[in-house]
Amino acid sequence: MIRLPIRLFAGGAAIALSAAFFLSPSVVSAETAVEAPAPLVTVSATATRETAIFAGGCFWGVQGVFQHVKGITSAVSGYAGGTRQDASYDRVSDGDTGHAEAVRVTFDPRVVNYADLLRIFFSVVADPTTLNAQGPDRGTQYRSALFPTSAAQEKVARAYIDQLGKARLWQRPIVTRIEPARPFYPAEDYHQDYLTRHPDAPYIRINDMPKLAALKRLYPQSWRAAPVLVRG
Repeated sequence: MIRLPIRLFAGGAAIALSAAFFLSPSVVSAETAVEAPAPLVTVSATATRETAIFAGGCFWGVQGVFQHVKGITSAVSGYAGGTRQDASYDRVSDGDTGHAEAVRVTFDPRVVNYADLLRIFFSVVADPTTLNAQGPDRGTQYRSALFPTSAAQEKVARAYIDQLGKARLWQRPIVTRIEPARPFYPAEDYHQDYLTRHPDAPYIRINDMPKLAALKRLYPQSWRAAPVLVRG
């Protein structure tokens, strides 16, 4: 699908959205939530702080969901997979930098472990069967990808994707990528806490608020009402 940039002003910043969002209702509904099975492979907590990086389409929704998960101490929108000189919204939006819009999550593994976060990610954050696309967004920057920050995380991620494939929760094959850990670059300030600051924006209301509702419905034990914000 060709992305025709349309400029909307939110919080004083110009945000490029897909023309398809406005023109084709069939592509703007939120991804269907599924209750993914509990991971069979986990790793016992050996520290009080751990970091993980997730890419699952537009980082507004990814960040917004993780900010409402108990045990998360920070969730920052940014870019992963490319280089520093390409790490800006305008460049990444071209789709040729290698970057994915991603979220760096810091969490207490004694409260919520990496396997738990994977379960939430595949259940309510992203559709793992759409290649380089999520919702109305198209391009490699919107791919579904995991960037493990340790050998233990990579082991858990590979085992869980294999488990999900065998469970056949989706009609199409899983295309979520496991990519090498690379430097993470925080996004511009106006992208941080976007869902919390703009809950009534059309894009957020249609594509991302249903994900929050699904998190609360499917995993009430993990739900926290007050989000952990970047701006505090």
